[in-house]
Amino acid sequence: MQASHSRLFALMFSTLPMMTNAMAIDATEDGWLGLYPASTVKLTNGNCHDCKTIPQALWYFQKELIAVPADSQPIAGFSKTENAQQDIKSWATQASQQDLSALPPLVWLGSSQVIQKATIAQDGKKIVLDNGEQIAFGIVPKISTNLSYHDASSQKFFSRRPVRLRGETSKNTDGIEQFTARTIWPLDFQITAKSAQPLSGEETLQTLVRANHGGAQSPYQTRVLWSRNADQNQDWGGKAVLGVMLNGAQGDDDEAHGGHFGIVTGRMEADGNWSRWLVNNFYNLDSYSEKGIIAAVTPMDKYLMDLNNGQSFYRPSYMLVAVMKDASVPQQYQAAINRVYNHFYRHDFVYHGAQANCAGISVDTFRSLGWQLPERGNGGLLKATATYFYVAATSGSLKDARKIYDYISTEDTVLNPAAAFDAMGIDMLDLVQAKTSRTLTPIEQQLSDDIEALIYVHIPQIPSSRAFGQAPVYSFDEYLKRAPADHSQWKIIPVGPRPFPDELRDGLALDPAKTALVPWTVWLTSAGLLLLIALGINKLLKRKRGKRQSLEITTH
Repeated sequence: MQASHSRLFALMFSTLPMMTNAMAIDATEDGWLGLYPASTVKLTNGNCHDCKTIPQALWYFQKELIAVPADSQPIAGFSKTENAQQDIKSWATQASQQDLSALPPLVWLGSSQVIQKATIAQDGKKIVLDNGEQIAFGIVPKISTNLSYHDASSQKFFSRRPVRLRGETSKNTDGIEQFTARTIWPLDFQITAKSAQPLSGEETLQTLVRANHGGAQSPYQTRVLWSRNADQNQDWGGKAVLGVMLNGAQGDDDEAHGGHFGIVTGRMEADGNWSRWLVNNFYNLDSYSEKGIIAAVTPMDKYLMDLNNGQSFYRPSYMLVAVMKDASVPQQYQAAINRVYNHFYRHDFVYHGAQANCAGISVDTFRSLGWQLPERGNGGLLKATATYFYVAATSGSLKDARKIYDYISTEDTVLNPAAAFDAMGIDMLDLVQAKTSRTLTPIEQQLSDDIEALIYVHIPQIPSSRAFGQAPVYSFDEYLKRAPADHSQWKIIPVGPRPFPDELRDGLALDPAKTALVPWTVWLTSAGLLLLIALGINKLLKRKRGKRQSLEITTH
């Protein structure tokens, strides 16, 4: 992990006694972590020797602060003989209430302390608490591989509103107690009850996302798209939520036009604060992120507003929130995805850009629980096969050809974050309005019965030194149209590999699934072409023999 974070981590643990002072609280005293009381976890790092978390998961967080289940709390398990989605299907048929309340193997917090409300001075050198007390203030250093960072425009944005902070208390170079923030959350980003404003005849979820080129510089906004109760003063406090998060395209990375995706769980708070909700964030574990991102369950404030790797610092985001009458569905999903994380950290399966990406893992888990999310097809096997031959011939790489083939042939809600967001949003709206004609599964019936409101949330990009992003693409074809036709002109941020230690592999990780470089349709097409060529040659030879026999008869 980056040296700046390593130094901060060491300093953090040397200052643990300061955690109970008046200005900052321990993260375990911060109310909720998604659906779980924060008091049910303990703070540590990946070097923990007495944690119930599997060693494969801990390995990724040796220099990062994490929350793991307290000794008395249940932890999510997993099957050593079934793959992740088979495990979920088997587990879901017999899951007990204790299984549903089992905590994630870990939650990536990054920081041990929280200041729940403060104002940052315009010069960025101090914060002012509600009681008027002023505290020296600083921010964590920029990761060296991060291309952009908090700047004067960021400081101006945050100084105009009350904020919530995650970070550490320490002595600065002048010997003065200082709070150094890693995460800054704008407290005016709230979700509260309003009158419903349904989509009009010409509006769709897609038009909301695409508005103003994705709305990177548009204001934060919430809109109730559907409500079971017309009373805008209804009390949502304490009710569970299930959220679908879509992050837009980055403005300076041609490999990121597809955006990003995650499923959210948590509870509504009376003041509209949603910074404590949990996001299930999947990234490639086998490479180092230039921004320091590690795949994990993580709080919303860190997911969106971490100064180095918060999604909101490099693209706009969009969220659809279902306020639930009952916590059952959010609990089912979070418990299931906790098990998937165990498989993921163990390398029982690996991240795949087309078939096991942030959207695919999330959607597949819901489908394993019984949500029959309507599929949207793919680019077609004929097109995928033809493109495979073209790429293989022009690039000379079967690996590149197979990669493109997978992108074209993978079902759209598994491949594209925007397509998954759109499909899930439309289906939830159809379920609550009884517009679907299919026979509902138990979890679909729960969604239909328990959703009290559906809220669309537009989250702008935080001003910084980074280029503004835009709406994500909704198809692979749109991706190709947006990115430069000449691949050598693509803006790409290179990342280094992170090899997984062989000694941590066991079970399914010892025999990983391998994708053939040549797909079956290519073999079939090749065999067909060879057969046609053989038939053509055979026909030509027959004609030549016929002509020879005719000539012999004539001359004889």
